[in-house]
Amino acid sequence: MYFDVIFSGFGGQGALFAGQLLAYAAMDSGLQVTWIPSYGPEMRGGTAHCTVVIADEEIGSPLVAHPSHVVALNNPSLEKYELLMIPQGRLIYNVSLAVRNVTREDIAVIPIPASNVADELGSPRLLNMVMMGALLACSDVLPAAAIERALDEHLPARHRDLLELNKSALWRGIELAQTIPAYV
Repeated sequence: MYFDVIFSGFGGQGALFAGQLLAYAAMDSGLQVTWIPSYGPEMRGGTAHCTVVIADEEIGSPLVAHPSHVVALNNPSLEKYELLMIPQGRLIYNVSLAVRNVTREDIAVIPIPASNVADELGSPRLLNMVMMGALLACSDVLPAAAIERALDEHLPARHRDLLELNKSALWRGIELAQTIPAYV
């Protein structure tokens, strides 16, 4: 098994935490993992992305030039990574913020209104977990229970008050991705 994904958005949207959480969940499940974060000089509002590679064998390189999965939280991320994806890849994007049309016809495109859902659930900080749920629904990388365990074990103390809301957001993302047909 080999799986790669790039989470990308503005600083403060939780792209790095989503990738880190996926990496923790995979590691806790006994899989091989790499997680490489990258962010601009601004703490909030700058660009932030991370690459996660998960495999059941040793990972030869943590670098991914052409990802098979992209989770784009905003328009600049959609613009950048749509063009870099492999054919037949899956592009999951936050249609609440990324409003431009996807031009590629050789990838599966899954538009998720994640910011709207996060707001409905009570906090814009839940955006990343809505998108994580959509990723889980569109791939067989890990079961949702593994992400829930990782939330229990790795959510920072300063965000513990959002634990149950994060789990709710995860399941809303799964439900949404199962009801919104991907288009190619």
